[in-house]
Amino acid sequence: MRATQAPNHSPMPLAPNDIAPDFILPDQNGTLVSLNELLAEGPAVVFFYPKDDTPGCTRQACSFRDNYARITAKGVRVAGISRDDARSHTAFRQKHELPFTLLSDTDGAVHRVWGCTLFGLLTRRVTFLIGPDHRIRLAHESKLRMDSHVEAVLRAL
Repeated sequence: MRATQAPNHSPMPLAPNDIAPDFILPDQNGTLVSLNELLAEGPAVVFFYPKDDTPGCTRQACSFRDNYARITAKGVRVAGISRDDARSHTAFRQKHELPFTLLSDTDGAVHRVWGCTLFGLLTRRVTFLIGPDHRIRLAHESKLRMDSHVEAVLRAL
C-alpha cells in the first residue's frame, strides 16, 4: 500500500467532508488499482469488510451485488477492501458472482490510514461514498446490519 497523504491516527473512521487518502492496492487479478483511478470518471463507493466468504461479509458484498445496477446507473464505481489476498478475492468473486473490484490490503495499511481498524487488528465494517474531488460524502458504519451499507449509499445518491 502506498498512501499519498498523512495517516489518520484517530480511532474513528474518516468522516464526511474529510479528504480520502489515495491508495494503490492489488485487485483480485493482481493489477494495481488506485483511488485516483476509481474516481477518474465520477464518485466511488469503497467498502471495508473483515473477511471473504464469511456470513456477514458475504451478505454485505451480495447486497452491493444485488444493487450494483442501481448504483452504477448513477455513475458510481464500487470496490471492496479487505485483508484477504488476491486468490481469496478471486474465489469469493466467482462463488458469489460479484461484479465489482475487490482490493487486497494484506498488511492493513489502508485500513489504518482510513481509520477502519479496531485495536490495530480487527476490521471496522465501514462504507464510504467519495466524490471525484476525494471528499467523503458518506461514511457509514454498521457491524450487524449488513444491508444498511447499501441502503445508506442509495439514500445518499
